Amino acid sequence: MTRVLVLRPEPGASATVTAARELGLEPVAIPLFEVKPVSWQAPDASVFDGLLLTSANAIRHGGEQLGELRGLKAYAVGNATAEAARDAGFDIAATGDAGVDSLLGSIEPDLKLLHLCGVDRQKAQEPRQDITSIEIYQSREVISPDLPDIEGSVALIHSPRASRRLADLVEQRGSIRIAAISRSAADAAGKGWMSIDVAEQPNDDALLALAARLCNNPQPK
Repeated sequence: MTRVLVLRPEPGASATVTAARELGLEPVAIPLFEVKPVSWQAPDASVFDGLLLTSANAIRHGGEQLGELRGLKAYAVGNATAEAARDAGFDIAATGDAGVDSLLGSIEPDLKLLHLCGVDRQKAQEPRQDITSIEIYQSREVISPDLPDIEGSVALIHSPRASRRLADLVEQRGSIRIAAISRSAADAAGKGWMSIDVAEQPNDDALLALAARLCNNPQPK
């Protein structure tokens, strides 16, 4: 069976591995990054209309400062992020399933939002809302990830940064297929791979569905 390489950091890697196994796939977790908190100071919550959350890592690594913002409603990208925020005591105003730009395009344009984000992040394209970003976590490269024999595998790519990191680590690419969560993640992979395909929606379910199709089709499109 074709192996599926899960390259995202924990705990997302384990969640993707579990979902992949439920689809009958053979996942192998090889996190290329580890997520760590950074020091931050919560601003005055009264000047904002809500929180913009684009990753559950903002909740996992926000620490005690999150308590000062709990009165703000949360606008979350993805069900996992929304669930983490809800478990932390936040009310969810809206949940998107197709990326930050789609979420922002579906909500009121005159909101002042506080974006709790990572140091390395994909910024929204021309948002209508007034967004203030505060970095509260960062993804650090795993210096020497344990790469097994990955010939013939399907690599799940969750970000442009992961694409570039994998490209740096792998020289023999001709038998590896890339399943990317977005066009920007696909474009960052570079050339020489057996094939590069993009998920129909920028979420984990669509990415795993793409991986399943690739595993069942040994030839690139």
